[in-house]
Amino acid sequence: MKRVLVLFCLLFVLMSSGCVDQANDSGGNSSALQELNFSYANIERLEIFHFHRTRQCYSCITLGQYAEETLNTYFADELESGRIVFGHVNVQLPENAELAEKYGAAGSSLWIGVYDENGFHAEENTNVWYKINDRDEFIEYLKGVVEEKLSGE
Repeated sequence: MKRVLVLFCLLFVLMSSGCVDQANDSGGNSSALQELNFSYANIERLEIFHFHRTRQCYSCITLGQYAEETLNTYFADELESGRIVFGHVNVQLPENAELAEKYGAAGSSLWIGVYDENGFHAEENTNVWYKINDRDEFIEYLKGVVEEKLSGE
């Protein structure tokens, strides 16, 4: 029984290793977000990126699917007009290095870039991970976040 438990734990660690970015594990929202002490005004554009590594676990894939579904369902007009840009970005591909560096993304994460009258501001939304097991809750949460950003809050 003890061997089975040890093997199970080892298997779990190996399976989840593709999702964890130990070099950039801040344990919460990015420090850039914590340093922002202003409200957004005159939102010109939002960029919403699901950053990921080549090997993705179920939760990482689900995060990207739910985010894409949310935006396609509730923000189709904004996506079509370019006011919202969405993409899945593999941080391990050389052609994505500049974008990943701009956002500070190194592993699976959901980032929102805001272009407003004050310039560009990027923030990681870590709260989506707490909603990953409930599709409807995830979608409602992200919909609310995007609506707040678009309204300038």
